[in-house]
Amino acid sequence: MFAKMPRDEEPPPTVETVPAGEGRPAVTVRISRPPQQAGPLPGVLHIHGGGYVLGFAAMDDPFCRRIAREANCVVVSVDYRLAPEHPYPAGLEDCYAALEWMAANAAALGIDPKRLAVTGASAGGGLTVATALLARDRKGPALRLMAPLCPMLDNTNTTPSSYEILDRRFWNREFNEKAWQLYLGADKAPVPPYAVPAKAEDLSGLPATFTFVGGLDLFRDETINFVAGLAQAKVPVEFHLYPGCFHGFENMLPDCGISKKALSDYIAALRQALHG
Repeated sequence: MFAKMPRDEEPPPTVETVPAGEGRPAVTVRISRPPQQAGPLPGVLHIHGGGYVLGFAAMDDPFCRRIAREANCVVVSVDYRLAPEHPYPAGLEDCYAALEWMAANAAALGIDPKRLAVTGASAGGGLTVATALLARDRKGPALRLMAPLCPMLDNTNTTPSSYEILDRRFWNREFNEKAWQLYLGADKAPVPPYAVPAKAEDLSGLPATFTFVGGLDLFRDETINFVAGLAQAKVPVEFHLYPGCFHGFENMLPDCGISKKALSDYIAALRQALHG
């Protein structure tokens, strides 16, 4: 994510454990807080990216600490299980367990359970949407906002942009196809929308949404399709398309003007949803 170093006065993340549940092991989470916390603050569940097969929560510590500071919230970053060792639904169930744990332990965590959000980029964006779908359908914690950034939503790879991006220096069609195969596993049963959010036919009742994508991102068109579906379902949505930007631009080139704008837009959306 946005690779900006935290300020020296910011407290380092603390590590907590979400207890094991039915058919699920314990889950580690990393908690970032603003420098001066006074009273309960909004809680933001952060889900790292990595194509469902790579990454770990600590790699996003600088980003989570920055969000905690600038959006004045408590950020809980989840170390979910990864494919291929743990295909769907393992990682998603870990993310949802972390959300439920945040809500159930809100007082101890200094979180206001009425001001919750979920966010993540790339595969973390896909898991953001899937977690919100589960929260809706299981009548779980209410969410003020979901913010899937350049989200990985569609396993079919049939959009025009999925054919346009072939450069192996970036996340491209070849990598995307392999990652989906590993995440969905060998089971040939019909793929549910919790695994592939682009398959969700009913988007009504989802929380207000903020999202962005680059014009040169292979996820461009699936993001646009998702935004259109949200609008049709009358879900409030704020969408930004950043021309000329590839997948992960905000992380690879954090000091570029357009990357700074992307972060500014994102922070503003969090603040408006959680403090407005």
